Amino acid sequence: MNPLLPELCCMPDAEAHVMPDGRLYLYGSWDISGTPYYCSDVLHTFSTDDMVHFTDHGVIFENSDNHRGMSWSSNPLLYAPDAIHKDGKYYLYVCADHGEEGVAVADRPEGPFSDAEPVVGADGRGIDPAIFVDEDGQAYYLWGQFSLHGGKLADDMKTIIPGSEKTDILTEREHGFHEGSSLRRRGDRYYIVYTDIARGRATCLSYAVADHPLGPYTKGGVIIDNVYCDPQSWNNHGSIECFGGQWYVFYHRSSHNSNTSRRVCAEPIFFDENGMIAEVQQTSSGAEWALSPHLIPARSTCRMMGACYITACDGREVLQSGGGNHWGQRDWAEYRYIDFGDGSVSKASFCVRGSGSITVKTEDGEVCAVSFAADDFETVTAPMAKIVGRRAIWLFLEGDFVLREFGFQ
Repeated sequence: MNPLLPELCCMPDAEAHVMPDGRLYLYGSWDISGTPYYCSDVLHTFSTDDMVHFTDHGVIFENSDNHRGMSWSSNPLLYAPDAIHKDGKYYLYVCADHGEEGVAVADRPEGPFSDAEPVVGADGRGIDPAIFVDEDGQAYYLWGQFSLHGGKLADDMKTIIPGSEKTDILTEREHGFHEGSSLRRRGDRYYIVYTDIARGRATCLSYAVADHPLGPYTKGGVIIDNVYCDPQSWNNHGSIECFGGQWYVFYHRSSHNSNTSRRVCAEPIFFDENGMIAEVQQTSSGAEWALSPHLIPARSTCRMMGACYITACDGREVLQSGGGNHWGQRDWAEYRYIDFGDGSVSKASFCVRGSGSITVKTEDGEVCAVSFAADDFETVTAPMAKIVGRRAIWLFLEGDFVLREFGFQ
């Protein structure tokens, strides 16, 4: 289910890597839920063996005033890390506010990592490090915003080999490159996934393809666009990875009616016979085929219109109605997909606080509607028309209220 991590865990910029223990690890920035700024002074990692249940390994790197993991950095905030395994060691690449870039080493994929050292040749020159180790053992390092730089790393994994650097691997003018590169290999081809601004905002994750890690690269297209994940959403950043024989795109969605409080999500992706990736939709089900209809967290909405958004209430994530109308657009929240099976469910229930109404619709029309006035959270119900199979639904919202969860019985 999307988002992948527990409530109030805001990990953007997710780099997904399958490590030697067979588990998939997520490395990313760490937004503080509900705050108006990007990132924080700590990094976390989570791991999974099934793409459904994730283990929280806690803080793996810190750059706070109490422990400045990047001792030479001028600001504690940490942005968009990446990590890799090589020769029995795990390397965490980190960057700070003024282009400082460093690497910390650990014996385990979850660290802890501490006391980073500068990446010689890249430190002080940009943000968003990306690390890739090819089949021959050669490591490549990418970094930059608006124009992508890259080069080969020496065996010390912290020095760009002199003479190996290339500039303008991707550019904003030619590729729509904004920031956030991520490099993978599939067969004999190399794919850079990156934040693409070509649709007017940095909401797209796109890809470019080459026959060598440092290019030249040809733009392939958009993999996913997180537009409409929040009224104020601005950026996207993520990666692709193959796990259990299936490729996924990992991306983030904003919340709290803001650019920030971003939460990691994933969708299966598919390559055609020419190695091109088809654009996929945001879904609520993510790596799962569909959600159970019986209990659906409101936070799992995949797209919203109007002024509604995901926020926090009493330590839980909820869907906040925006009052019913925003710039002429009625509030609605989309949930894609839910498995209604043989259509035996006959009642809808909603855990709400406040006053208003909810109308449930599918592509075929209205399913049910309910009105309520609740001073505290209570469950209201309504009979519903028959729905069969795997379906997308839309909740049309009127009034001033929050929705914690809903279901169909």
